[in-house]
Amino acid sequence: MRIPILTLTTDFGLSDHYVGTMKGVILSICPKAQIVDISHEAGPFEITEGAYLIAQAYRYFPPKTVHVVVVDPGVGTARRPILMEAAGQYFVAPDNGVLSMIYTREESRIRLISNEKYFLHPVSRTFHGRDIFSPVGAHIAAGALPSRMGKRIEDYLRPAFQKPHRAGKRTWSGRILKIDRFGNIITNFHSDDFPDLEKRNFAMVIGPQETSVLARTYAECSPGELFVIVGSSGYLEVSVSQGSAAKKIGCESGALAELLLW
Repeated sequence: MRIPILTLTTDFGLSDHYVGTMKGVILSICPKAQIVDISHEAGPFEITEGAYLIAQAYRYFPPKTVHVVVVDPGVGTARRPILMEAAGQYFVAPDNGVLSMIYTREESRIRLISNEKYFLHPVSRTFHGRDIFSPVGAHIAAGALPSRMGKRIEDYLRPAFQKPHRAGKRTWSGRILKIDRFGNIITNFHSDDFPDLEKRNFAMVIGPQETSVLARTYAECSPGELFVIVGSSGYLEVSVSQGSAAKKIGCESGALAELLLW
């Protein structure tokens, strides 16, 4: 029999009880679940970073995997919980755009999670990861039909933060999606959108720093040198050889990044 796989992506960190509690809820409902932690280190309240994390990981999981994604600054408000079916998998998350990098790429069906039969009660106003998202994900992993969770909707949130926009004749304006543990700055400039970058004059500008160096590997440049590289996700990264670009520049996720082309 297929072993149900359920992944967790949150901004909860690991110093508190939140992640462990969610796993306890999941295993109480679906004892055979194999739980995979994608990351619990998304920046607090950083929806874009959570969207980036799950968008990089889901394609490498088998069909029918259930992904529970909780980066939820609107917990307890009128924001809605949703269930998405896409790429042969299931995604349980708040309707705040955290799944947007997937539903803009894949054909999807999105349902409002409204059947409180699948919630834990009472439902806390501050911990929907425990009381809504984990139990719904566990029930789906255990074989519950998505149609039982609620009706399909089309008015889910479609934020505009995924793509850079043209800000001038030679200037594209984008954002920092994530800073990884090595200090690499991952921007939302995708290499597919700028395929001839190595043949053009360019400058990547973040804060007070800019670089016009394009490297193929992290070891290609001298220690301490700032450069641009195409990362494993396909996005342009700003990096420092054997150092932290984020510390060198002094920036955070969500900050402005500019790409100048001529």
